Amino acid sequence: MSLARRGQHWGTFARIWHIYDAKWQDPYKSAEVIKHYLMGMYKPIYHPLNSCGDHVVVINSKEIALRGDEWRKRVYFHHNTYHGGATWTLAWELHYKDPTLIVEKAVYRALPKNLQRRYTMQRLHIFPDEKIPEDMLKNVSNQIKQLTAVPVRLDHIPQKEVDNFPQLLKYPENYILK
Repeated sequence: MSLARRGQHWGTFARIWHIYDAKWQDPYKSAEVIKHYLMGMYKPIYHPLNSCGDHVVVINSKEIALRGDEWRKRVYFHHNTYHGGATWTLAWELHYKDPTLIVEKAVYRALPKNLQRRYTMQRLHIFPDEKIPEDMLKNVSNQIKQLTAVPVRLDHIPQKEVDNFPQLLKYPENYILK
């Protein structure tokens, strides 16, 4: 086997570490993308019964964005198996308790409902901010592209760029803005 072919063979079977920035991203749409990397669906050797998936590190899960008024209307169900043990938690309450749970539940829901789902979830590492342990960070070799671009806040745009932006109309000198 040639050296190039051997490297290609190793790259196919190796577990790669990917990083995904969840800032201002919809967790349910992001879960579909993360699922492909967790299960190894992009690899040529993928098979549903084959454990060839990679590790995915999700950062900034504290700054996710749900659509519309889902923060107030989306409900998460839990039952502790006792009579009357059903609880329904709103999305904003769950996010306040643990900022990583919504992303974790979204990815868990996106994975196929089989016995490998729990083992696949062990390769998902979620952090509420950008602080990642060094031993994990040194393994990361790929970045997953965000689904939507993160908008820039107006107070973070330099004043020089604001002044150079073309204006549609000029206010008179004595005009008072309210």
